[in-house]
Amino acid sequence: MFYLDRAATTPVRREVLEAMWPYLTGVFGNPSSTHGVGDEAARGLAAARASVARVLGCRPAEVVFTTGGTEGANTAVKGIALATPRGRHVVTSSIEHEAVLESCAYLARFHDFAVTVLPVGPDGLVDPVVLREALRPDTTLVSIAHADNEIGTVQDVAALAAVAHEFGARFHTDAVQSAPWLPIGLDVLGVDALSLSGHKLGAPKGTGVLVVRSGVRVEPLLHGGGQERGRRSGTEDVAGAVAVATALELASVSAASAAATATRDAVLDGVLAAVPGAFVTGSREHRLPGHASFCFPGVNGETVLLELEQRDVVSSSGSACAAGSTEASHVLTALGIPDEVARTALRLTFDGALGADDVPVVVGAVAAAVTTVRALG
Repeated sequence: MFYLDRAATTPVRREVLEAMWPYLTGVFGNPSSTHGVGDEAARGLAAARASVARVLGCRPAEVVFTTGGTEGANTAVKGIALATPRGRHVVTSSIEHEAVLESCAYLARFHDFAVTVLPVGPDGLVDPVVLREALRPDTTLVSIAHADNEIGTVQDVAALAAVAHEFGARFHTDAVQSAPWLPIGLDVLGVDALSLSGHKLGAPKGTGVLVVRSGVRVEPLLHGGGQERGRRSGTEDVAGAVAVATALELASVSAASAAATATRDAVLDGVLAAVPGAFVTGSREHRLPGHASFCFPGVNGETVLLELEQRDVVSSSGSACAAGSTEASHVLTALGIPDEVARTALRLTFDGALGADDVPVVVGAVAAAVTTVRALG
């Protein structure tokens, strides 16, 4: 079987499980407890925080452990906007994950924020000039993802953040998809906050990290005991923190990216050559490694997925968070793709383990699946 849906989730790595195990068994204490059992857990939590900081090039105090990308995005968007007295205007893009779009909508509904949603080009890129024109003296936050999960487009976040900072606005980026592939960090990307999810890295679901630059205030979503320096109350999941820290340490960006980029290009070219009418969604030049996405006008995308699974290729039509929805993808329609064509989307996401010898098999399966569905009328 070819599992080509890694943008949705990844299997937990054995090394991650082994690192977690002591904190699920013998070292079970509450890290806030003032006794030996709690102290041992607290040391594990501190080590995990230091490990994340080392990988992301930030201070341990800037690391907040979360339950994943959704919580991280909600905390960054709502928390920074509400804690910043500068104004009530936020900016985002039309292809953001629902966690960001819905957080912005919440600010508009309940806190009278104005929200500007930037358009994107046909390749999914946000133009820094368009961002500049949208910024206002009362803009408090800009939130634009580093890479899109559906189309694989990678934004020039450093350039976009620089524009936001010229106007005095904070910048958050959702780095959930780029974390396994591209160099990330507050200084690498020039951002004020960055969120990522453990289960896209080989850690369990329900783990994640939000990094917030020192000096940036955050109004917490969860109130209580004041854990995570007052930014996220609740007894810390020490095993989860160790898991995501270990997964980040194990991520070999350069080696994995090089292998998956070569395979990605072969899959893109192979499908375009084998399937008449197919076209690639997103940018070819600015694209995640291991990400190939297409539309096949005139076919039913969900039926293609079923046909592919019969051929031992597991894939998706887009974001797993919107699975089962009858609506066309908001990401694809933002690119100017008509609804009926957007519903034909196929996304193949993989790691460096998918080799050159596998490409003809995968491409052949896609071509056969589309041909079969077209024959059904």
